[in-house]
Amino acid sequence: MRPDTPAENVDHTAEAARLERTAGLYPEDAEALLLRAAAHLELAGDRPTASTLYDRLLSSPDGLENPHLVRALKASNLWEYGHEAEARAIIEGVRVASPRDPAPWVIVAESLESHDELEAAHDTFTEAVQRLLSNVEEPPYATHPLLFGRHRVRRMLGRSHDEWDALADTVHSLPITLDELHDPKRVWSLGSENPAELEAEILRLRAELGAYREALSRPFPVAVLHWPATELSELLEAYPTLASEYPTHEEHLATIETALRELSASGTPNLGIVTGTVPSYEAFAASELSSPDDTTLLPQYATTLAARGRAVAWPPQQGAACWCGSGTAYGQCHGSAA
Repeated sequence: MRPDTPAENVDHTAEAARLERTAGLYPEDAEALLLRAAAHLELAGDRPTASTLYDRLLSSPDGLENPHLVRALKASNLWEYGHEAEARAIIEGVRVASPRDPAPWVIVAESLESHDELEAAHDTFTEAVQRLLSNVEEPPYATHPLLFGRHRVRRMLGRSHDEWDALADTVHSLPITLDELHDPKRVWSLGSENPAELEAEILRLRAELGAYREALSRPFPVAVLHWPATELSELLEAYPTLASEYPTHEEHLATIETALRELSASGTPNLGIVTGTVPSYEAFAASELSSPDDTTLLPQYATTLAARGRAVAWPPQQGAACWCGSGTAYGQCHGSAA
């Protein structure tokens, strides 16, 4: 979500302006583009203008894919330039809404933590992991920051390990343990004249850097393109030659599930589904100087949507609705034969 390019290598204000212009050209991607623009503005130090972008998104008549994420980012930004009371109110609103997406939880909890509200940060992290990870066999990758953040805050508060801390240890894969990484006394070793202490700290910092690089280099999901029934009907009416790819909507849905299961069985990680729209696809075809009836564009379109953060992880979590949009639980819909 946040651009990771160092400030000395990019003009963040100019990049934000470019992203705003692009959002005007591709309104279907405006949410993701404007969030990136706001992040660049924050890095440029222009936090009031970043807040204006968040407000613009929240007042959008078309609705948002993830309004809780936008509110969380707005709260974090507001607090950084002196609007603590408003930030706290928004954070409380996010907690009350109890979103299923881990990202808003991480942002508001880390905002509390960064302002030394450790008890409130701990309660927020705990509420999130209980909400999202209870009765989940394998914590999804996106929830790992919740476990690590909670572990970190508990170490700072001097709390004993509990079952969630143990789970954090199991998903942590680096050679330096979480207890070492989150040791509150580490800061003191930075001023030590003992070579052994300094060497140990360098190893820990390298491990943290490795974790950060791993997160940045994590590949986009291998995404399969999904057309809702109304969009597919519109697509085939406009471009009849694509009927060879999509004989019926039911067959299209079955093909998606089959393809994802085969990929999963082959060991392919990070599987996801992206949902297409006809205007978005037509805009993509135009950007590629091609025609929408070119079937080779379809996988490229899916990859582009995934790269823009539009992929939804597959398979859905236990008890979650099916990806097809039927409203039925995945286990009782396309996941029934799993």
